Amino acid sequence: MKKPRLAAIEYIRGISMLGVIGIHVGSQYLTTPNPSVELTALFEIVTRFCVPIFFFISAFGLFYNLEENFSYGRFLIRRGRTVMIPYIAWSLFYLKLDTYFYPVMFPDNESILEFLFFGVAKYQLYFLVLLIWFYLLMPLWIFIVKRLDSNRLILILILQIAFDYWSSYILPKTEFVAWIDSSYPIDSFIRRAIDWRVSYWFVHYIFIWIFGGYLAIRFENFMEFMKSNKISIWIFFIATLIGMLAHYYFLIWNWEYRPEWAINIAHQLSPIGILYTIAASIFCFERFTFGSLPNILRRLLEIFGKHSYFAYLFHPTAIMFLLERISVGENPIEFYFATLIISILTAMIFRKIPFINFILIGSRK
Repeated sequence: MKKPRLAAIEYIRGISMLGVIGIHVGSQYLTTPNPSVELTALFEIVTRFCVPIFFFISAFGLFYNLEENFSYGRFLIRRGRTVMIPYIAWSLFYLKLDTYFYPVMFPDNESILEFLFFGVAKYQLYFLVLLIWFYLLMPLWIFIVKRLDSNRLILILILQIAFDYWSSYILPKTEFVAWIDSSYPIDSFIRRAIDWRVSYWFVHYIFIWIFGGYLAIRFENFMEFMKSNKISIWIFFIATLIGMLAHYYFLIWNWEYRPEWAINIAHQLSPIGILYTIAASIFCFERFTFGSLPNILRRLLEIFGKHSYFAYLFHPTAIMFLLERISVGENPIEFYFATLIISILTAMIFRKIPFINFILIGSRK
């Protein structure tokens, strides 16, 4: 029997899309003279849960609707259609588009394959590479999630924090990387494999994926937990948000880092960043399940959620188009909303063209 639709999943997709656009508009804003420390915090720190929460909600949806007789082959065909086709189409599109906006040549076949493997044809596409890895290993996640208890889940969290800390703060300083730097040319495959590790090492996000699946197959317990612990959920979310901001402002005020340096340290793979993602995932689910939302906000969240996939994939195009016409340094908020509106309207238009829509998001609906 088909389970009831969860509006919270759609709403969280929409919120995540809004945050990702904020991060990428913020990246453009940081290239301008004297970017505001506070506005950078809004664009780049408050939104930091938005990419990993995509993995949380993707895993939650899969495990919530998991069939008793799981067919790996049928699963790969369905999911391959919704990820592989759009991934290749958008990657080729951006590689070509960049030749119009930047002084670069369209890459040769070998370079294209490398870009596809690493997920770096455009800065947002790595999400699909990581998602492909998670889909390919779905039988492993089912095996793990069904055997998890709270103690094992905490152990995985500790291991995740340790691994992400090593990858983010220790690996770039190791003797191995120094050896690579001195012994290989800067364009070597090994060097790029290390430099681009965040784009394709799905290990960075294993916990949040498993966490989404763990809560989904224990959905009734999760519902009871949210009902009974509303205040604790709020406190956890606010405390981790304050922790993220404190980390960012400490780097700026105490160590005199520039904002663009600070956000490269106070990110979602930092220890407090991982906790912030967990807190935001539970908080958003609680609010969108039990919270009272105005009708207009619900309608907006439905629209954002429905078109979040296309907007996520398309918004760099809107940003490149707007950079030719609007000063992001003088009008960052206007630039953000212009990017959002263009992305959503374009999604609505292409949704009416089933064949094109299938190529771009893997669905004719």
